[in-house]
Amino acid sequence: MDNKFQISDLTIGDGDLVMIAGPCVIESAAGTLEIARALKEIAQLLSLPLIFKASYDKANRTSVTSFRGPGLRAGLEILARVKAETGLPVISDVHQVSEVEAAAAVLDVLQIPAFLCRQTDLVMAAAKTGKAVNIKKGQVLAPWDMAPVVEKARSAGNEKIILTERGASFGYNNLVVDFRSLPLMRGLGCPVVLDVTHSVQLPGGQGTCSGGQREFIPILARAGVAVGVDGLFMEVHPDPDQARCDGPNSLPLKEVLHLWRELKTLHVFFQEEKES
Repeated sequence: MDNKFQISDLTIGDGDLVMIAGPCVIESAAGTLEIARALKEIAQLLSLPLIFKASYDKANRTSVTSFRGPGLRAGLEILARVKAETGLPVISDVHQVSEVEAAAAVLDVLQIPAFLCRQTDLVMAAAKTGKAVNIKKGQVLAPWDMAPVVEKARSAGNEKIILTERGASFGYNNLVVDFRSLPLMRGLGCPVVLDVTHSVQLPGGQGTCSGGQREFIPILARAGVAVGVDGLFMEVHPDPDQARCDGPNSLPLKEVLHLWRELKTLHVFFQEEKES
């Protein structure tokens, strides 16, 4: 991997373990800020770089009646407040070209959802902003299938591209992570991130919404660190059983400190082994 770059005051791709964490969706301004402050405190304690994530709109919910979030305008206002009050860089999904300009005015990283990773106009519009772009690998794509996606973004004059693994479709409401995909995608010259919460999702597994197996989050996270990822992506909620989106595959906020401390220890160990 030959590409590293700045996102706000942190660098991704230079050997640090970057955490991308926050709730699946913005449920309220107060709740979002509470989570952001708590995660910042943990990240500072452990000297882990942190990007705060939360979606202003979940446009690909299973059911038409599912909660989607506050929407573009209100959601971006809340994320701007998170940035102002915590100093954390922020990331959120963009689903349409028409959202990109407004999103880029607030976000430090524009995220392309997995289902949309081959949408040429969306990928190129996000890349043209000059902001870092996190592209999630589609659930039906092989890691090498991301090469043309990366080329689309680069053709727009942007080298600040992150690729995220979030599990591949295994069939019948299940996903599986092929850890070979991480070094394979890094071979495309991009920092790689493992999304350890969506990877334990059971898409549509509860009929009108997705299920999940959050008990496997720590296992995937430890494995990702062992492989040598540049970052870990995880959804965090104070009470996942009451979360309005992706609760079954969200990490309880009270468990973050213990897990992140363990992951930092593992990361330092493997970095020292690599350098010895």
